[in-house]
Order: sequence, then C-alpha cells, then structure tokens
Amino acid sequence: MGKTETSFSYHPIGIIHSPFRDTDGMPIQPTGARGVPGTIAVDERYREGLRDLDGFSHLILLYHFHLSRGYSLMVKPFLDDSERGLFATRAPRRPNPIGLSVVRLVRVEGTLLHVEDVDVVDGTPLLDLKPFVPLFDVRQDVKTGWLDGRGENAFHIRADRRFRS
Repeated sequence: MGKTETSFSYHPIGIIHSPFRDTDGMPIQPTGARGVPGTIAVDERYREGLRDLDGFSHLILLYHFHLSRGYSLMVKPFLDDSERGLFATRAPRRPNPIGLSVVRLVRVEGTLLHVEDVDVVDGTPLLDLKPFVPLFDVRQDVKTGWLDGRGENAFHIRADRRFRS
C-alpha cells in the first residue's frame, strides 16, 4: 500500500463546554468523569439535524484535540508504566488529533445539548455527534490487550502533563 498524501478539511459543528479549563487533573476517559456536567453548543445552521435526538440517552462525540500538537508513535499511556504503540492507546497527541467520547444526554434545549460524563477540555471543537446504540456499538467477546486489569484505574487516574506539547 502506498503512502497517502490526501488532506482533509473539517469544520466544527459546535463547541463542547466543560468545567475543565486545562487538561491537567481532568478525567482521562468518560468513566472517570461520571456525573461531570457539560454542554454542547451546536451551530444554529445544524438545528434541524438535532431533531429526534432527545429520544436517546447517550451520544458519541467526535471532536478535535485542539490543544494537541505533534505526536509520537510510542507513548507512555496514563494507565501503564510501559511505552506502547500510539494506536494501541487513546493518547490525544495523534497524527490526526481526533477524540471520541460517549456521554449521557440529559436534555436538548434548541441547539444546546446538556450532557454528563464529560472528559473533554472546555472549548473543544465538536466535529460530529451520533447516537449511541448498544445493538450497533456494544460487542461481545472483546479483548483489551495490554489494558486487561488496568481499565478500572480510569475511574480515578487524572491527566497530567505527559501529552502537552
């Protein structure tokens, strides 16, 4: 397979707001952000696309890690003391700094979405959102590689400066 040189351009559809003004000390996954409130201000031009969203309990957020600069293919993730391949982690400094979180949808007020379990820095650009559907999104017989036995730590470990540029 040859080298891909195609570039893409995305435009945010909204902004994610949270209590976290900086990455230091914030939860590293939504499981560690249980109950943390936030809002998503969706641009007015996308209002019609929000119709029927209030029937869902959870949303998948795809966003731009706007504070992330550069990347390394080997990283020391928050839940381990060993270096791991970047693509075997959820580290924010990536070739394409795209993040994914599943949050609880509390309510929809026009173009303002009230959510919980937010593990995102305030002001993060939202690229897309999709309803979380267990039938489509939950898998059985899942393996978690090097994370086996470490995932529970995400409930209490907080971000530090390791992925700052």
